[in-house]
Order: sequence, then structure tokens, then C-alpha cells
Amino acid sequence: MSGSILVVDDEKGQREILQMILSREGYRVTAVSGGKEAMARLGEAEFDLLLTDLKMQGMSGMELMEQALAANQRQCVVIMTAHGTIDSAVEAMKKGAFDYLEKPIEREDLLLTLQRAFEHIGLLRENQVLHRKLAETMTVPNMIGEHPKIREVFRIINKIAPTASTVLVYGESGTGKELVARAIHDGSPRKGKPFFAINCAAIPDTLIESELFGHEKGSFTGAGSREIGIFEAADGGTVFLDEIGEMGTGMQAKLLRAIQEKEIRRVGGKANVPVDVRIISATNKDLEVEIKRGQFREDLFYRLNVIRISLPPLRERGSDIAALAEFFVRKYSSVAGIPLKGIAKPALKLLLNYGWPGNVRQLESVIERGVLMAESDYIELEDLPAEIREDGTPGARLPFEFPAEGISIENLERDLIVKAMDRAGWVISKAAPLLGMSYKTLQYRLEKFGIEKP
Repeated sequence: MSGSILVVDDEKGQREILQMILSREGYRVTAVSGGKEAMARLGEAEFDLLLTDLKMQGMSGMELMEQALAANQRQCVVIMTAHGTIDSAVEAMKKGAFDYLEKPIEREDLLLTLQRAFEHIGLLRENQVLHRKLAETMTVPNMIGEHPKIREVFRIINKIAPTASTVLVYGESGTGKELVARAIHDGSPRKGKPFFAINCAAIPDTLIESELFGHEKGSFTGAGSREIGIFEAADGGTVFLDEIGEMGTGMQAKLLRAIQEKEIRRVGGKANVPVDVRIISATNKDLEVEIKRGQFREDLFYRLNVIRISLPPLRERGSDIAALAEFFVRKYSSVAGIPLKGIAKPALKLLLNYGWPGNVRQLESVIERGVLMAESDYIELEDLPAEIREDGTPGARLPFEFPAEGISIENLERDLIVKAMDRAGWVISKAAPLLGMSYKTLQYRLEKFGIEKP
């Protein structure tokens, strides 16, 4: 074992015993008798770990820890405490200590705690190296990640961006489907030409044709003048059709014709208008399942699905959470004019352990809030939303008392699905993220339990 430890204890015998044990285990140990001397040593050299007694003459261990963390937020601290001051040790952990040891200290407990501490230090350092490497190797503008799944997405984007092929992006809500579309556009010869994004789920079927293709004066009530649609406005550029699976079958036929013939006809018009646009579409539905259900045209699917990109949810690329969080800290610190240094270790640990049902979009929202709420140089635990803090608390994932007679997992799952569907207005694509499920999985569960809209 290697690593440098600063031991602080005002009892000479205790210092000498700790120094002897740790030195024999291969640690590089410096031992001092008080907080002021410890701060002086921390100012002269870097130590991997600070091992300090809580109750000391002069500066207490709590004061030493707070000053050490203020000087170096990455400092790893382990507290030693007598039995009567356990509550103080727990309070120290809330303020940033990694762990505590109860006196009299058993050799095995000491070594096991330090082993875990150094494993934690190693993970933090790997994260820092990854973050630096990420900054050097990021190949897609505004998209961050080193996980193999997201690197594969980057590879496909760079490969197909210069072409004119249609692209279909699969991914849960909040995974960054529009960022993929913009990256493809910006890496293509169409860069500099218009890029238009439209959410097909947000526009009624009666209006989407006019939105895409435009309309002639008098073609319907309220059409007081000719209006060109997105396809004409984007001529030479790119049109991004988000939530394409929500488009009605009638409009799907008209979209298919526009892609095949490279021309559109305005609502109420008689002349065909040639257009040159690249189509990138996105969905969180399984379109092949929709085809079998008669909800999506097979011929349109094959026109859209020339190049397929699958975006992984954030829970499947947990190694990217720290880098993404730090990126958003820099982004929103700059926007708000708040010079934050980063995220405190306890808060970062909570972010790393959270499930992120809302994916990258939810993480960005949480960090933006944290930046605005922070009262120190770092985003702390209390700056995170309650649902994040509660989710990361042992036992908090169970929002009820476990009954003595037990529960039925199947009934519990069914009730949760019904509640999520009710909250989402019985729209599967909106309920699935609430349950941390894919569209296909939730659809299967609905059929399995025979759940239908009341």
C-alpha cells in the first residue's frame, strides 16, 4: 500500500502507535500534535488523506477539517472520535469527512477504513483524468462523454454527417436527440444553411401539415395570407422531426411523398414546390412495434431509418455523470456570473448514485438550480433538490412502512404503472420516463396486467 497520510492527535502515545502501524503497511506518514501545525504542513505539501482526532486542545478536529476542506475541496478526511462524541463525528461526515473511527481504534478497522478511503481517492483521480481527457478528445460539439456507448454515437455522427442520408435517432426523453441532429447538421455541407426543429407531439394533426408545408391564403379559417412552411424555409438545410412516432398516419403519407419526390404542396395550393432538405427524425417509441400495430407506415420507416443512432440513457453511462455535471457547473456559473469552483464531494457522490429518469436534461436542470442556490464556492448537498437528496438516503427509496403481512410485488408494480399513466395523461411515451422504463417495456407491462385507460 502507498499513499501519504497526515495524522493529527494531541496524545503522543496515540500518534506514535498510528504512525508505527501505518508505516509498516507502506503508507508515508507525518504525525503532528495539533490543528495549527497540521494546517502549516498542509500548506507546505499535499497529503492524500488527513486522519485527525476530533477532540483536541486548541483547534478541534472539526475546525481543522473545515479549514482543510476550504483550502482543498478534494482533501479526504477521516475523523477519530471517542464513544461519547459519535454524534459530532456524524456531523463531520455531513460536512465532508469521508468516514470516522471510534476509539479505541482496532488495527483491522483502521486499515479497512483507510483502504476504502484510498479506493475513493483513486476513483476521484480517475474522474479528473477522464475529465481532462474528455476535454481533449471530445469530437462532437456540445456533446460530452467517454462511455463506449456514447463514443460509438460520436463515431457514427462523424461518419455520416457529410452525407445526405436520412437519420433516425432513438432515445428516451432528455438523452440529447436534438443535440445529435444539430451535430450532424453542423458537420455536413449544409452547415450555414437553416436548421429547423419541430416536435411532432406538440402540434395537433390538423395543424402539422400547415406547419411543415405552409398554406395558401384562404385555405382554412384564419389563413389571411400565404405562409411558407418549415420545409420551404429550411431549403438547402436540415429539418429535425422530433417524436416522429406521434405523427398521424395521414400526415405520414404526405411526409413520405415529400421525401421521395423532394417537393411539397402547400395546404390549399395546386402547385408543387421543390425543396432540398435533409431529414433527421427522432423517437422514444419502437417504430417496428408501431408498424405491427398499424400506427406507423412501413414504407416511411425505411425511408427514415437509413442511418440509425441509438442514444443510451444516462443511467447506462454513469461514468460520464461527473464530467457532464462539471460541464454544466462551468456553463451556468458563467451565465449567472457566479464563480463556482465545482461540486462538493458528498453532493457529487449523490449525483453519481442517482438513477436520472429524466436523463441528461434532468441533470442539467439540477446543476443549474445548484449553481443558483449555492452559498459557498461549491455546490453542496443542501443545494440539490429534495427528490435527489431523498433518493440518495438509505431507506428513502421506500416511501411507506413495510407491512408486517408483506406485499405483492406484482400489485405494487401495477399500481405504480396506473399512477404514472394517470399523471402522464395516459400517454405511454410520457409515462415511461417516470417509471424508468423504455416505451416498449411499459407497453408490454400494460398488456401483461391488462391495464386500460379508464
